[in-house]
Amino acid sequence: MTRRYSIFALVRNALSYHENWPQVWRSPEPRPEYDVIIVGGGGHGLATAYYLAKEHGITNVAVIERGWLGGGNTGRNTTIVRSNYLWDESAALYEHALKLWEGLSRELNFNVMFSQRGVLNLAHNQHDLRELHRRINANRLNGIDSEFLTPRQIQAMVPIMDLRGNGRYPVLGASLQRRGGTARHDAVAWGYARQADARGVDIIQECPVTGFRITNGRIEGVETGKGFIRAKKVGVVVAGHASVLANMAGFRLPITSLPLQALVSEPVKPVIDTVVMSGAVHAYVSQSDKGELVIGAGVDKYVGYGQRGSLPVTEETLAAVCELFPLFRRMRMMRQWGGIVDTCPDASPIISRTPVENLFFNCGWGTGGFKATPGSGWVFAYTIARGEPHPLNAAFSLDRFRTGYLIDEHGAAAVAH
Repeated sequence: MTRRYSIFALVRNALSYHENWPQVWRSPEPRPEYDVIIVGGGGHGLATAYYLAKEHGITNVAVIERGWLGGGNTGRNTTIVRSNYLWDESAALYEHALKLWEGLSRELNFNVMFSQRGVLNLAHNQHDLRELHRRINANRLNGIDSEFLTPRQIQAMVPIMDLRGNGRYPVLGASLQRRGGTARHDAVAWGYARQADARGVDIIQECPVTGFRITNGRIEGVETGKGFIRAKKVGVVVAGHASVLANMAGFRLPITSLPLQALVSEPVKPVIDTVVMSGAVHAYVSQSDKGELVIGAGVDKYVGYGQRGSLPVTEETLAAVCELFPLFRRMRMMRQWGGIVDTCPDASPIISRTPVENLFFNCGWGTGGFKATPGSGWVFAYTIARGEPHPLNAAFSLDRFRTGYLIDEHGAAAVAH
């Protein structure tokens, strides 16, 4: 009886086109004024709104999204989570994020499918080996788990890998962060949206920002497709378009926007139960719970805002991946896409006040945005609520491009992940 009922219920819901399904969060019209407006309804923006309400008691908050929640980079990344960055400032911020990841499903009462399957970074030459050991030692000094694996240990962990790399990419060793892994990107956005909405945050979709109203150097509110909305403070977290919105506010950011490539294969039975990354190959591989191989590549060599892939990057990536995993030659690519990454000159983010009073920007995460989601939202909420940075993000201010105190993470963030 239960089985028959569930089949009929499935058919009924399939034919209803979701018309009678309960909403997971409200879709209100914007109020005339808010204490805080967050521009950007991806993971970082929703996390910021949630922590503003939970940690700082600020619930008169609106999240404004030009499309649908998670429709930007949040839904177009490859879901890697890790904290093994080189410099102290980056390591502290990403490690804080990883610790939040470890309790996030419980925190949000929503399964974000965080899987700590481990992240391997391969070394293909002597320079790679030296850099791996340098980062492993730096991680350990910061209390972050990191270890070195010999080729024999790598082979035991990933039997399908050809350590010879067909002569082009020999594997000489790897670093391993066992606490790293993957999560479900959509679930992260949905989980934060549900909990932010439950705390009174208005989530306003299909509402593009067309400008800012600024008087005497102070933000007054946001011009949108649904009219002007007044706000005491505004936080902007729009991966891929931060420089565009900064121009609207009358200042420039040291950011370059580039298309980032990724693809998935047809689904197969489990063949790889960890994440394998290679900076030299500019590719990495993991397997989703649906069985697809999720393959990430590098960025295109030109500035662009298109959410689509380009065949030359994909072909180069697949050729290298197949050298390391000959078994994959028999598989077919199922779909390909691109995201837009904002990249700073030092490959580190900006989480900062701006020249406009009470206007804050969170951007420039490059290829490391998804893994930072909870930590980014947590420190950005603190910065907006207090009007000053938390110690974890103090070093990531705009001022560093004036003082020269850059945080050069190109070595730890050189591949798209």
